[in-house]
Amino acid sequence: MKISIPTIPPSFFSAIASVPHLTDIIDPPVHPSVDPQHAFTGNFAPVDELSPTECPVIEGKIPLSLNGVYIRNGPNPRHRPLRALHFCEADGMLHSLQFSNGCATYCSRYVNTYKYKLEEEAASPVIPNVLSGFYGLLDGFRFFAFLLKIIAGQINLMNGFGVANTSLAFIGNKLLALYEADLPYEIKLTKEGDIETLGRWNIDKMLFASFTAHPKFDMETKETFAFRYSPVFAPYLSFFRFDENGVKQKEVPILSMKKPCFIHDFAITRRYAIFQETQLVLSPFKVVMGGGQLVDYDPKHIPRIGIIPKYATSDSEMKWFHVPGLNVLHAVNAWENDEDDEEIVLVASNVITIENMYDQWLKFSVEKISINMKTGKVVRSILSPRNLEFGTINTSYIGKKNRYAYFGVVDEVAKFSGIVKLDIETGQEVGRRFYGKSCFGGEPFFVAKEAEHVESDEDDGYVMSFVHDEKTGESKFLVMDAKSPELSVMAVIKLPRRVPYGFHGLFLTKEKYIYL
Repeated sequence: MKISIPTIPPSFFSAIASVPHLTDIIDPPVHPSVDPQHAFTGNFAPVDELSPTECPVIEGKIPLSLNGVYIRNGPNPRHRPLRALHFCEADGMLHSLQFSNGCATYCSRYVNTYKYKLEEEAASPVIPNVLSGFYGLLDGFRFFAFLLKIIAGQINLMNGFGVANTSLAFIGNKLLALYEADLPYEIKLTKEGDIETLGRWNIDKMLFASFTAHPKFDMETKETFAFRYSPVFAPYLSFFRFDENGVKQKEVPILSMKKPCFIHDFAITRRYAIFQETQLVLSPFKVVMGGGQLVDYDPKHIPRIGIIPKYATSDSEMKWFHVPGLNVLHAVNAWENDEDDEEIVLVASNVITIENMYDQWLKFSVEKISINMKTGKVVRSILSPRNLEFGTINTSYIGKKNRYAYFGVVDEVAKFSGIVKLDIETGQEVGRRFYGKSCFGGEPFFVAKEAEHVESDEDDGYVMSFVHDEKTGESKFLVMDAKSPELSVMAVIKLPRRVPYGFHGLFLTKEKYIYL
């Protein structure tokens, strides 16, 4: 029997907060990174949905071989936040550009998550923003009201509370929108260029089920490897895989991880999976007590790299290596040394200023890390001191030695002033393009000209990205020649409206998405 709990209007909280002398006690200022008036301004501000719209090519031509759809995920708050809201915790919106016979069609839609539907019905935020943190008594009251709704049966936590705003994956002929604090949501792309949410992919019937935003597809075996982490209960990390049909295999709990840690990404090689335990620890009880944000920097914690066989059956096969000062949010690639099969090579962007995690301006350096599985020796070298992140490669080379990676040149988090093509073998910049004054882009994405052609050069393809001009307020989409030193622009597509900065994308060939 459901108990009816009256909804507390947002005006109640606003009225309390406005009482003199109480504000600083019960409603203290929030960190700028989670202050909506600061975090969601300019081209970080949300936009409305847009139905499929044809886009003019204003420069060059779209290559006829580019047949498919590029779709990018990102945060786009649907309702005005009542309090703190981190960029990473806003509702997910998908932005797609469908290519066919030299033409392009743009579309943007919210991912219709359980949270999104609840808040659409309430016309106001309902789910607390745990990552953003709780500040003072008012946030505590809101959390208490949320708990009452759960007790009354108005909210079912078994349905998850994620926002599906981070990335996308293609697993078992399913296109999935991902967010690491929840299970994926299945997405359908129509032949008209529209985007539909089919529902939550309920692969785990458990409370607080979750799934990494960065699974890895093994081109050789057609399997997908993934993990999840828990902020509260052990095991704090679990590793698993899917067969080529998208059937989940048995999980391996990583019990040697002794406290909850923020692990956003990982890497695979032919035989191994590689995890990076950073100095970012999870403090859920601190949040509940009104002490701030979920993710904390722990200067006493020494970062570790954990390496486990891809087909391990237990945590006993995991090996850990201490690597002081290495804090990786995004891995670029990893492989096994052809000349010494005991040596694992990892390429990643290291967050040098990890203690300033919640600042908009983070400093990165691209590193190559070599780990000897037998001796335990770890050798690190800096490939580029330039501030580079969101590195992408030809996905046919995931888990295998590759030579080239394409990085965004960081201006702010998720906002890039240009693209650099890095030769991983030599550490040299062999290609670059800057967008120009007041222009910034998102994650660069590489698309091979002939994805299934094994004899093609690794860099024979296109690099693409959404780009926004902050002076004119206009957005465009660039298709660039990935081989050329200048990353020459092959096509500029004018978009029908502003596209906010976001996170990660995916390209699906027409042969794949036509069957969704």
